[in-house]
Amino acid sequence: MGNCMDKAGAVENNTTYQSKVGSKSSSSSNPFTTKTGSTRSSWTVPSYKESRELPTPRTEGEILSSPNLKAFSFGELKAASKNFRSDSLLGEGGFGYVFKGWIDEQTLAPSKPGSGLVVAIKKLKPEGFQGHKEWLTEVDYLGQLHHQNLVKLIGYCLDGDNRLLVYEYMPKGSLENHLFRRGADPLPWGIRLKVAIGAAKGLSFLHDAENQVIYRDFKASNILLDSDFNAKLSDFGLAKAGPTGDRTHVSTQVMGTRGYAAPEYVATGTQQGNLTLYFV
Repeated sequence: MGNCMDKAGAVENNTTYQSKVGSKSSSSSNPFTTKTGSTRSSWTVPSYKESRELPTPRTEGEILSSPNLKAFSFGELKAASKNFRSDSLLGEGGFGYVFKGWIDEQTLAPSKPGSGLVVAIKKLKPEGFQGHKEWLTEVDYLGQLHHQNLVKLIGYCLDGDNRLLVYEYMPKGSLENHLFRRGADPLPWGIRLKVAIGAAKGLSFLHDAENQVIYRDFKASNILLDSDFNAKLSDFGLAKAGPTGDRTHVSTQVMGTRGYAAPEYVATGTQQGNLTLYFV
């Protein structure tokens, strides 16, 4: 959402998430919260499994009760980020601010700085360019879609006017930083190719699903890199369901960043069923 993760990271670790959307599991196999604000005394991070099921449009309540995500309290995220102090700030963008935080890998409760699992906490600012709709869209898609080339959403917080998202932390930051930041060392061509292929795999995953997803914000600042320069797509606030059934295209308000969006989409507002990859 926006460019808030441009300078931020999200996390490379072996902790990933599984479970098909809408499936009902026992507490032993599905340890995440199933109701907004509910808590458990113990959490276990399940192993990763690719999942691309997208059911029919869901209500806000259904989205927020995703079994794949933890509903954090605002107090928990304040503690995890050292009260959102400036020395925890990773970056800022159109959505708001991103802070570095630490949570226990097993319980997902706040932990002491430097211990536990490192996370990136994105906090909506009221005057930002994006709001509740985009925040909820991100929770919806990343709560259902799981792939090695998509950033992992661990959980969210909805508390009054506070809207936050908790992601894995990506140590190498965004591709934009490596390409355009003053003083940055040039990326070797082998790394550039690796990033391009990883980003393309992420888009292919979205486009090959039975229920296709149109990403609509594919650009260098939304491609995050783990410690081994594996690329992961982030920022799904502008994502939209693609063509289904006999529909061959989707007409919609043009969204995204000029210069990165497909030219025919910017010109017509129509996205064809056969999606084209543009890597700038």
